Amino acid sequence: MLTVEGLRSRYGRIEVLHGVDLHVDSGEIVAVVGANGAGKTTLLRCLSGVQPVSAGQIMFRGEPLTAVPAFRRLQRGLAQSPEGRQIFTNLTVEENLRLGAFIYEDERVDRDMQDAFAMFPILREKRNLAAGGLSGGQQQMLAIARALMGRPACLLLDEPSMGLAPILVAQIFDVVKSLKALDVTVLLVEQNAFGALSIADRGYVLETGRISFEGAAAELIADPRIREAYLGI
Repeated sequence: MLTVEGLRSRYGRIEVLHGVDLHVDSGEIVAVVGANGAGKTTLLRCLSGVQPVSAGQIMFRGEPLTAVPAFRRLQRGLAQSPEGRQIFTNLTVEENLRLGAFIYEDERVDRDMQDAFAMFPILREKRNLAAGGLSGGQQQMLAIARALMGRPACLLLDEPSMGLAPILVAQIFDVVKSLKALDVTVLLVEQNAFGALSIADRGYVLETGRISFEGAAAELIADPRIREAYLGI
């Protein structure tokens, strides 16, 4: 579904990604883990079109994506739930969700919203409240639900567990696992390496802008080098 070849990106003169190669097959959950500053968020920003690519190629569903504007990537089936949630705090929960479906004007939008409420019941309770009044965990639920309102074939999730209590992290990861049943492919970026690899099919380890390890998630968890460096084991 998604193929990245030789991807490079820079901020000014400083190159952050140094030729990243990865792929995500349809129906997979693929985790990209690594330390803070490894380039994980930059990678997702390149994929969603909000960060310029200086070299390399992105292919999505068999078509080149590198030069496609960000808003058209959503039309092609690629959506992102960004780091830090980036919800519209002065708008209600329902208004945030409707903005996630801005490319659609059909009756299915209301059904999609009911599906979002079924996935995150607390959002139904707070649908008419300002999103800025939600807790951190509720805001993360809203960010994921808003991205799903775009009906993505592939969802890019950037640090969904950041700043959350362990019980909420488990809930968020359970939701990510459930997306398989909805035929949503997931590329998950996380500092929480063990949590991410525990729910993923495959994984990549990104170190200072380069892929250093890749393989089946279970194999990465069992690798003593990764256990020591990233899993604290």
